[in-house]
Amino acid sequence: MMNIIWLVLLVVGVIVGVVKGDVQTVTDAVINYANTAVEIAMGLIGIMTLWLGIMAIAEKAGLINLIGKALNPIMKRLFRDIPEGHPAMGAIIMNLAANVLGLGNAATPLGLKAMIELEKLNKHKGVATDAEVMFLAINTSSVTLIPSTIIGLRVAAGSQNPTEVIGPIILATTISTVSAVILCKLFAKMKRYRIENVVNGIDGNAEVEDI
Repeated sequence: MMNIIWLVLLVVGVIVGVVKGDVQTVTDAVINYANTAVEIAMGLIGIMTLWLGIMAIAEKAGLINLIGKALNPIMKRLFRDIPEGHPAMGAIIMNLAANVLGLGNAATPLGLKAMIELEKLNKHKGVATDAEVMFLAINTSSVTLIPSTIIGLRVAAGSQNPTEVIGPIILATTISTVSAVILCKLFAKMKRYRIENVVNGIDGNAEVEDI
């Protein structure tokens, strides 16, 4: 889908340039912003290395485990379907801890691991469980205390005060996470979103029957 969006934007830009008889401006813009993208990416290397290093140190020092223990009571209430001690819970907590520190790149593999483990608990393969939906919602809207990636982008873009966004980001992500959890719980209780049976159809595809 993203490839299609970018292709449409590119084609529209070229068409507008041709219609206005100013293709050179479009070409210059493409080259200039390509250079800008490289400059921003290079500027991110330092800040991402710093925070990923801090994350690795925190993990070795046991800080991540402490965060996990602190979050465990909350996680048990949010993910009631996950058995005690299952690897999925550990992966979820590690993913959320990385997101809290604003380390999106570090959180990605942990998120994938969490979804793989959650799918192992899924009795209806191909149909998202309440736990999978809840994790995806929390992961997407995750509370961020240290938005290191955004701070890095602002530094690379020459911001005079790159950390001024921390307060608004904490407020916005807290509201989004609370909203996501409430909506997941509400939708999970709705009859139309509950799965009673998954049976094989004549063509071998799974058919979902609502309660």
